[in-house]
Parts: sequence; structure tokens; C-alpha cells
Amino acid sequence: QVQLAESGGGLVQAGGSLRLACVASGTIFSRLEMAWYRQAPGKQREWVATITSGGNTNYPDSVKGRFTISRDNAKNTVYLQMNSLKPEDTANYYCRTTFSFRTYWGRGTQVTVSS
Repeated sequence: QVQLAESGGGLVQAGGSLRLACVASGTIFSRLEMAWYRQAPGKQREWVATITSGGNTNYPDSVKGRFTISRDNAKNTVYLQMNSLKPEDTANYYCRTTFSFRTYWGRGTQVTVSS
């Protein structure tokens, strides 16, 4: 069993920055590949960033160059640094991982970007 808890969301003006955090518990965090997803009202959930256990990262074009995913294994935490935020980044942001053939999601943290 893995538990994920996101934090750090809020209201920010366009062009601003936020840093999201996701704390994981229940297993050896350093072995987990971690990802961030987001879901805006009326839209499908979309992938935002991935970091492997070895620290390799990947992003879709929509956030590449603006978002950075990182991890601190000592704190069992994965971060999402979001810069140059746009109104279209407004969404509920979720942390995700897979362990022992099961997928786990956090409850999400809301990010709202005003124009």
C-alpha cells in the first residue's frame, strides 16, 4: 500500500510560480518512478512530468522548459516547480506512482492561474 499526499497549490497570477510537493509513504520511495498529472474541469487527466528512480525526467511539450520535476529521497518527496504559469495551467494536480502492479494517486492540489 502506498499513500500519496500533495500540497502547495494555490492562486497565482499569470507569469508567476508555484512549487508543488507530494509526500509518499508505505514503501521504499527511492525505488519508485513518480509522476505528476493534472485535470482541468471538463477535460481528461493529462500527464505533466515523470521522474524515474534514477532521476531521469520527461515532460510533454506543453510544459517543457517551464516545469521541473525533482525528488528528495531522504524526505520521500517529489516536487513540481512550475514557472511562467499560464491560465491554461489551471487544474487539479495529482501525484501518481505504480508499485507492485498497482497504480496509486493522491487526492490532488488545486492550482488556479489568473490572467
